[in-house]
Amino acid sequence: MIVGTAGHIDHGKTTLVRALTGVNTDRLPEEQRRGITIELGFAPLDLPVLGRVGLVDVPGHEGFIRTMVAGATGVDVGLLVIAADEGVMPQTREHLAILRLLEVRSLVVALTKAELAEPDWLELVGEDVRTLLAETPYDGAPILPVSARTGVGLDALRGALATALSSAAARQGDDLFRLPIDRVFTVRGTGTVVTGTSWSGAVRVGADLRLFPGDLPVRVRGIQVHGAAADVAGPGTRLAVALTGVELDQVHRGMTLVTPAPWAATTHFHAEVTLVDSAAAFRPREWLRLHVGTAEVSARVVVRPGAQSARVVTEEPVVLRAGDRFVLRRSQPLATVGGGIVIDPSPGRARRRPAGGWDADPAARLAQLVRDAGDTGVGLREIPIRVGCRPPEVAGLASPYVQFRERVFAREILHDYEEAVAGQVLAYLSSRSTEPGAPPSSWSQLRTNIPLLELAAERLVSAGRLVFRGPALAPPDWTPRLDAGQEEAAAWVTDRLRTAGREPPSVAELGAEWVGAPLPPVLRFLERSGQLVAVEPDRYFTTEVVNEMTEGLVAHLRGSAEAETPATLRGILGVSRKYLMPFLEYCDRERITERRGEGRVLGSRGGLS
Repeated sequence: MIVGTAGHIDHGKTTLVRALTGVNTDRLPEEQRRGITIELGFAPLDLPVLGRVGLVDVPGHEGFIRTMVAGATGVDVGLLVIAADEGVMPQTREHLAILRLLEVRSLVVALTKAELAEPDWLELVGEDVRTLLAETPYDGAPILPVSARTGVGLDALRGALATALSSAAARQGDDLFRLPIDRVFTVRGTGTVVTGTSWSGAVRVGADLRLFPGDLPVRVRGIQVHGAAADVAGPGTRLAVALTGVELDQVHRGMTLVTPAPWAATTHFHAEVTLVDSAAAFRPREWLRLHVGTAEVSARVVVRPGAQSARVVTEEPVVLRAGDRFVLRRSQPLATVGGGIVIDPSPGRARRRPAGGWDADPAARLAQLVRDAGDTGVGLREIPIRVGCRPPEVAGLASPYVQFRERVFAREILHDYEEAVAGQVLAYLSSRSTEPGAPPSSWSQLRTNIPLLELAAERLVSAGRLVFRGPALAPPDWTPRLDAGQEEAAAWVTDRLRTAGREPPSVAELGAEWVGAPLPPVLRFLERSGQLVAVEPDRYFTTEVVNEMTEGLVAHLRGSAEAETPATLRGILGVSRKYLMPFLEYCDRERITERRGEGRVLGSRGGLS
């Protein structure tokens, strides 16, 4: 677990940390020379019952707010430091606002330099602090006078921090690993090392991870927790992670170390945004500074009238998860103006209106995503990121939905697809009574998601509403039939082809002779009923003629020791080359014959069985 300091400059945060832990977190020469904290400092803090936790010391100067936010993200308990001899100051208020925006759950207040204040003054300062906290989630937080110089109140402060941490929600180790990076350096013989507070999940030596933005593959070479080597580290701990596969100049504060999938960087997301008290509303197309994790990027907030949420567009990619908290600051004048919570880190490129506000129920969040996704669906692997849940929870959350090809869809979407397919099949057959069913080409373009259409067709067949006739679909009781005009055409074309014998006219030639119902549907019907054979696409033979020709061909080839050339077979079959070659190719397709060089021999079906 992590405790993070907050408070005005010169109110004694670093001195208090040193008194609590014995560690001087002002490690930089410039910090020691100037006497102010510039960079984040870290120290192990031993607490009663809980044992060792991490403590993050942040700068109090207004010029280092970006560093303060980086240190405050991911802490479990805030330690608000207020000097007893000065009381509440501007950065006290801004740091408190940042803790609220980041939804730090618990707060403990330390009135430092208590030895410099009279009891009456201490009581007045304490009352001011209680008034400051009264309208916040921290109303009733413990306020403890302490002296880093004399040690007065330090044990009570440790006890208050232990109590606050013991009531903090435990972080689960079976979550996706994520470590926002706040420091990067190199160690001789070790290589690139990154540090940060692990937000979620566990990491072990040898693990393959990714660095975002940039999606750089790395491997964990070593882990240290509070300076001690470890094989594995869980969530809510201060970590130093040695990495292989990446150079020092490729990594910087603001990047995030994560498990390989399904994380991704984004430049636009949906969020519920709130303004701090007295902050002016966002101006159209105004650029703000967005702080999330340890990253700071330029961003625009697009709020539509009446909407509970906004669309946030960032100038550079960031790594987000539903439920992440962020802070927004203006540059002119320099001030924290608001913040919010991420609703959907990957809403797609469409400029759709953002959905409603943040819902604490992950099932409700997934329901909103599935509704918004329509027939695109939501990837199962995306759910832990876009909903903000642990991977073991995905199966239960996704169970009410249709799951297909690793995506989840609303049942209403699939129902719409099923009705569209069923309706199109009936519409197709209503004007094509000779067809055995509606081919895929007639319904596969009804909606944008072709695989979902195929699933809808399969479900219609499983439910008994439709049946497959080859690749085509039809109602179970559908029987192809000829109408009166087509029956007349069928009689005429059958007689015409029977008369033509082994040299029948083409479909186009038949059409030129016949005046009446179109012939192609009739010819296909007669072929499916076994009365005609399509020897080639534009030429049909009667079945009787084909049988006669194939029997004669087989009889001749059976008595031949060598492959017979077309010239010989033309005489056997009694047809011109115009009709011979398509017929021989038909016999090859049917495996009655097999081509050998320029001639033919009996094929695997040469027995005609």
